[in-house]
Amino acid sequence: MTFGAPASLTSAFTPFDAGAEVVAAVFLGDAPVLALADGRLAFPGEAGDVRHSVAHPDGAILVAAADGRRLITGGDDGLVIASDAAGHEIVADENGKWIDAVAARADGTLAWSVGRELRAQTPKGEVKTLPLPSSSRGIAFFPKGYRLAIAHYNGVSLWFPNAGAPELLEWKGSHLDASVSPDGKFVLTSMQENMLHGWRVADGKNMRMAGYPAKTRSLSWSHDGKWLATSGADACVVWPFQSKDGPMGEPPRECGVRPEVKVTRVAFHPSALAVAIGYEDGMVLLCRLTDASELLVRRPDEGAPARISALCWDAKGTRLVVGAENGAAGVLTLPKK
Repeated sequence: MTFGAPASLTSAFTPFDAGAEVVAAVFLGDAPVLALADGRLAFPGEAGDVRHSVAHPDGAILVAAADGRRLITGGDDGLVIASDAAGHEIVADENGKWIDAVAARADGTLAWSVGRELRAQTPKGEVKTLPLPSSSRGIAFFPKGYRLAIAHYNGVSLWFPNAGAPELLEWKGSHLDASVSPDGKFVLTSMQENMLHGWRVADGKNMRMAGYPAKTRSLSWSHDGKWLATSGADACVVWPFQSKDGPMGEPPRECGVRPEVKVTRVAFHPSALAVAIGYEDGMVLLCRLTDASELLVRRPDEGAPARISALCWDAKGTRLVVGAENGAAGVLTLPKK
């Protein structure tokens, strides 16, 4: 991936109307798919046309995750649905209870939270349940092994579904999103307060990352696991994780600074030290971490702005799908060298 003239990539961005608020955007293979709040999925075509499919006919999509082949959605109808271009399959029916979080990985392993319970499902369909101290809005798989990090009130539970009781990493307060570093050495959570909290898995050492003016709800790791990009400020705040102590004692970097305009979504490129940054006014930038050079992807909205609510790169790093809370969306196709 190279950055250079022109300073704008807007001509390589194909906009389209997704049709409703975008909850999440993913790639299934080479195909972009957007999960919409009204229960539908949007499948954009090459020319900006959009095909819709109803995944949750009687409910709204609350959360979504992808395993590379399927989009997994959880709704306020109590259903966990696995979808692809061919159709939809009910993975679980929780009898009308809201699905608070979902996670998926490439081997087909799934997890979801409902009420004060966490369910983990193997590719063969075996489901195990873990009682939680509170509801959970953030779950993440470790990169290796059948292990989960589950955010909840007063900390995170690390659970091997095949090995019984979980390990608890404690820190007082309400923990929201969960993220595990690509090397599995660190677990991070966003919190109800305007801060992040982390632990070193080996010994449970705490890491407190504060100073955000707003909640941090988007976290993205660089491909090499040495940087963590975050939302919640008027710049993309990027924390260093090169040392065994993570970011402790090291100042974060900032890129894509826009005074008084908050970053709402971040997505690191899958193979380059560059991050896509979405803002609360609908603008999207690409920023290279090494020298903070910037490329404009989408201009700010005119009139009533809409927050960027979804960003996702394809596996090759050649396309970026974008979605906003008002249904505005688009796909960036990076020019060939």
